[in-house]
Amino acid sequence: MSTIKHLIAPSVLAADFANLSKDIQMVNESEADWFHIDIMDGVFVPNISFGFPVMQAISKHAKKPLDVHLMIVDPDRYLKVCKDNGAEIITVHYEACTHLHRTLAGIKELGCKAGVALNPHTSVQLLKDVIQDIDLVCLMSVNPGFGGQKFIAHTYTKIRELRALAAGVNDTLQIEIDGGVTLDNAGALLQAGADVLVAGSFVFNSSTPLDTVRKLKAVDYTLQTV
Repeated sequence: MSTIKHLIAPSVLAADFANLSKDIQMVNESEADWFHIDIMDGVFVPNISFGFPVMQAISKHAKKPLDVHLMIVDPDRYLKVCKDNGAEIITVHYEACTHLHRTLAGIKELGCKAGVALNPHTSVQLLKDVIQDIDLVCLMSVNPGFGGQKFIAHTYTKIRELRALAAGVNDTLQIEIDGGVTLDNAGALLQAGADVLVAGSFVFNSSTPLDTVRKLKAVDYTLQTV
């Protein structure tokens, strides 16, 4: 049995902001692949996280790519700021973009990978006309805004639908799962077709976060069932 080559992206939203450098160093030393950075504006989602000065500070010390998730209205205003502050992947919400195709083109013009996030209620079929232009789709498996929420099981179905939608059109599409990811569901998510697992409180609230990341990275999806 083989282990799928998947990526782990610890969500800095769940880090200890009073001791952020320690948590950044932990991720640097871990088997994680990306830093997942949630930028929230208190309008698109009912929470405010942190702004670009904090993101810039993270970028200065991070030794792994910044996967930036814009949970904000009118994200086009901040695409260049994201790039200038270290973003390698920029993900915008389908629900926040009036002209999604133009937004994706703008991200790619900056030299970043272009991602689209979907809230739990948003159908993956709405991406049909732009699926070929997307590098990553982030499926929200909780309602965005706060960490520590319960995983929404319908996400498994959405992963399979998205993988089918991309088949033959964008076979390199990465599917990222954000919300409620633990060792209890990681294998089943990978088996369904996910490529990237975002884990926040499960990693940063762990008594042994390095070991937790290692276990997430080592999950053998062939042993799991949905």
